Amino acid sequence: MPYVNIKITREHGVPTQAQKEQLIEGATRLVSEVLGKNPATTFVIIEELETDNWGIGGRSVTHIRQENTK
Repeated sequence: MPYVNIKITREHGVPTQAQKEQLIEGATRLVSEVLGKNPATTFVIIEELETDNWGIGGRSVTHIRQENTK
């Protein structure tokens, strides 16, 4: 039973319902094609995170984005 967790930041707005459906369908298809897993038992979770809650290299993405816009 595969479990796919897609995490995205909300820095440019949230994805539309149609985009989420595409992500779910695409991830399910990929797991089925590559690993031969049953799509009916493949779980896909999309988590939308604020950039304050995502860190890279010891700094939040919010801080990194602010530095890159200067």
